[in-house]
Amino acid sequence: MSEAKVSQRDMAAGWYEAAEDPELVEHGPVSGLAVTGRGEPGGAAYNESVGALYAVLSALGAPMVPLEGRWWVEDERSPFDVPREEWWWHLFLRLPDGPMPVDRACEQVRPGVPAACRVQHVTFAEGLCVQMLHRGPYSEEPASLARMVAFIEEKGLTRNGLHHEIYLSDPSEGDPRKMRTILRQPVR
Repeated sequence: MSEAKVSQRDMAAGWYEAAEDPELVEHGPVSGLAVTGRGEPGGAAYNESVGALYAVLSALGAPMVPLEGRWWVEDERSPFDVPREEWWWHLFLRLPDGPMPVDRACEQVRPGVPAACRVQHVTFAEGLCVQMLHRGPYSEEPASLARMVAFIEEKGLTRNGLHHEIYLSDPSEGDPRKMRTILRQPVR
């Protein structure tokens, strides 16, 4: 691997920050609420899972945080060539550090939100990553991802984990040009 500057970021603030150009960063372990599923972003299974995550987060009394998704396909083709209903995801909401009664919160909301039974408390560490801030609609992400791939190749790195997105903008934003998404790719 060629010499590359690695940004060490404060875990609380740095998790939700990224430069507009690809950069190499390192992120330690984080914990939060997660649901794993399959289906088109914005489809029924996806929306049901997002609703369950936010219902449990609310029951915990935790602060509102941006939705995150780690994505993959079980196919040899590029994800952009795979039908979106075949995409897999781990949806995630970061929790503050410290113990949280997640099981109790899931049980509390489950009568009105049956999908809450699928919400889990997880911890994961991405370690070394290439990331950047993407501005604009999701449909234009391939151009940003191409810049990240070029950076990865230029630095002699290899992908080492799931593609990760952090949705900093409200998905109901009327002007897609105002959307902001952190794109993150673990590497080694």
